[in-house]
Amino acid sequence: MTSELTDPLQETDPQVRAALDDERARQESTLGMIASENHVSEAVLEAQGSVLTNKYAEGYPGSRYYGGCEYADEVERLAIERATELWGAEHVNVQPHSGTQANMAVYFAALDPGDRILSLNLTHGGHLSHGHHVNFSGQLYEVEQYDVDPDSGYIDYEGLRRMTEEFEPDVIVSGFSAYPREVDFERVQAAADDVGAFHLADIAHITGLVAAGVHASPVGVADFVTGSTHKTVRAGRGGIIMTEEEHADAVDTAVFPGGQGGPLMHNVAGKAVGFKEALQPAFVDYAEQVVSNAKTLAGVLRERGFSLVSGGTDTHLVLVDLRDSHPALTGADAEAALDEVGVVVNKNTVPGETRSPFVTSGVRIGTPGITTRGFGESETERLAELVADVLDAPDDEATIDRVGEEVDALCADYPVYGGA
Repeated sequence: MTSELTDPLQETDPQVRAALDDERARQESTLGMIASENHVSEAVLEAQGSVLTNKYAEGYPGSRYYGGCEYADEVERLAIERATELWGAEHVNVQPHSGTQANMAVYFAALDPGDRILSLNLTHGGHLSHGHHVNFSGQLYEVEQYDVDPDSGYIDYEGLRRMTEEFEPDVIVSGFSAYPREVDFERVQAAADDVGAFHLADIAHITGLVAAGVHASPVGVADFVTGSTHKTVRAGRGGIIMTEEEHADAVDTAVFPGGQGGPLMHNVAGKAVGFKEALQPAFVDYAEQVVSNAKTLAGVLRERGFSLVSGGTDTHLVLVDLRDSHPALTGADAEAALDEVGVVVNKNTVPGETRSPFVTSGVRIGTPGITTRGFGESETERLAELVADVLDAPDDEATIDRVGEEVDALCADYPVYGGA
């Protein structure tokens, strides 16, 4: 055996080893509140770093294009079986490399180039892969987008229905990347039924909330359900597609060979492990706490005078609109100020946005990561006060120093993997 196969990373590539160590230390020493991020278990990390990274397994279990896939088959079958149980789907494909590629596969399965997509506007909480012009979905298909109501901040379902009748889409996309309220999948499905359109429910952000039963499920309602597997469900990084048996062959063919080559089998292993963890009773408690913490966060920010899109949240995220309370403070400035004290959020567009998406008028703040660390309502309430303190005085050095020390203490009290 050559030494290159057995030497530890520190000897082979100390620069990468140092970067990984620094990243682990960064995660331990900051509070991750980006709504699309989370911390997976050591078991998921182990699976994703496994020898399955060596294996090509083009095709599906029992029908591969390469030999030596018996254990890859076993892992993928476990992932499929667990996902089927977790979400109650008839057919599951666990191979998409990401949520966006899951959406791509559904479009390929259901549409021809030039067909029509109706989806939520990006600045109102939608996603690039739902038809934005810089994304393949906006370049291959004709797209119209529905909005949230400007007064309530909730999806305008009546407006969606009117647009459906006028536009006659081939697919209606429900789901979001920055919408803080529960989606009424039944109403979207009714609009799709009226014009004979397919309904794609993208639950990328809420896969774990749906699995735990703390958010309504589109499985069995929508024709296609896609999601990410590394956000609220805390499994291996990637995507997933769920559908009925009548669409199974079309979806599987659209994934491979339609849009991908060999699946990332180490990621599939990480998905299998995470799905097993999500099937345990403790996961329901976790998901309920995620939502409870988000509501606590929203409550404190409201009391401190911040405007929230829709006034609050039903999910894992809060979208702060800074224009009323802090008109001179951009989302980019808010993100930078919070990053300085060790609270990691992301700038985000808000409905009616006038600033660049690289500047924005809002910030998106999520609770999955801090809940994984063990935060309950009391810790979240204290953290929310600290967030408000920083946003109220982003240039005050005394405030930044004080909050930074308190964040350090919270990180030490609630480590991710036992500390840095």
